[in-house]
Amino acid sequence: MRDPRILLTPGLLLVLIAIGGRFTLDRAGFPDLAWVDLRVVGLVVALVVLVVDLTLRPGLRGARRREGWLIATLLFFLFQIASALWAPPASRTGPQTLDLILLGVLTLAFYYWTLGDPDRAIRYTFQLFFVAAIVFALAAIFINGPGEQGRYSAFGGGPNVFVRIEILGVISAIALFMCQRRWLPLLVTPLFLLAAVLSGSRAGLMAGGAVGLGALWKIRGRLKPGPVVAAGIFLVTATIVIWFSAPPAFTSLFQERFVEQTVQEQYLSDRTDIWAAAIRMAVDHPVAGAGLDGFYGLIGVNQMVEYPHNYVLAVAAEGGLIGLGLLICAVVLWARTVHGGGARPQLTGLAVAAAVFVALSSLFSGDYYDARLFWIFAAMAAAATVTRVGTFPAAGPAREREAVGL
Repeated sequence: MRDPRILLTPGLLLVLIAIGGRFTLDRAGFPDLAWVDLRVVGLVVALVVLVVDLTLRPGLRGARRREGWLIATLLFFLFQIASALWAPPASRTGPQTLDLILLGVLTLAFYYWTLGDPDRAIRYTFQLFFVAAIVFALAAIFINGPGEQGRYSAFGGGPNVFVRIEILGVISAIALFMCQRRWLPLLVTPLFLLAAVLSGSRAGLMAGGAVGLGALWKIRGRLKPGPVVAAGIFLVTATIVIWFSAPPAFTSLFQERFVEQTVQEQYLSDRTDIWAAAIRMAVDHPVAGAGLDGFYGLIGVNQMVEYPHNYVLAVAAEGGLIGLGLLICAVVLWARTVHGGGARPQLTGLAVAAAVFVALSSLFSGDYYDARLFWIFAAMAAAATVTRVGTFPAAGPAREREAVGL
């Protein structure tokens, strides 16, 4: 019998690193240790445990898989790092380079961890995100409370990051229901949806809605009237209960953020101006872009704008046609790899849905490292697709003895 610590420990550490974001010790009250990046420390430990796990997988050696998307992805990251050579002097190339290195390592680590047992790895990852969504939602509502704009978030992260955790919690609840056939995870989804609305992130909610509608359209032929009606009644009831029991801050946020600013004033948080500036930069530097963090080095440093708030436009502005071509190549090869879902289409489809949601959200907010959850779920979906059922033999007594000593 396979010892769960060997397989699950790397995943636990990797998910904690992915969810934790950028965290240095100065944020924990140790300003003199601001140089200690806990992502690096955690990733080193995770890689050590993962290497132990990989060495105990005899079936993994020599396996032939479709990994063209992975090669293209790593080349894309390497080009972005290399573009620091021609970046403007004001660009923050050091932190950005570290982000990209960690992003590449996380993508590789999740991919090779998932290869060992895709079914177990993906289910476990969704369990962790389900728990994380509950913790983040409760912390935002009962501990952190609304920020200066009345928007909710948790643990020092921004509302746009917070909403991704909550929508991924919804996807995780659906995944757990489909895998375990238990309704309990679905009963928690109103909490996730409430927290997502409290984030005030219009783009995140739209991205989640788009993925949900796409999933319903894909399975429209298999939907039965009974479960559909029951789900509709549940959602309507939950909405009514939340609306009448929610604190005044919720109704005021909804009225101001979604009705007045969005519908009446058509306020888009200056996104159109920022995107227009990124497009102009891409036109001015068409081949190789302005260099890593060039948007901040040329524009943001003067206008107090951190990044273009659009992943594709950021790549076009800072990487030019070369960077954009590498990104498109990686995404197209990945899409071809995961098409059909391989031997486990259900789990692969869930991982793809999570990746697509983060990708759509990244078109409206976040920088390169903020899109890490897209690359992580994309790697897991690819690993689940290319791994055949029963590829790896069960652990024998030797493996169990070594696992106990880990």
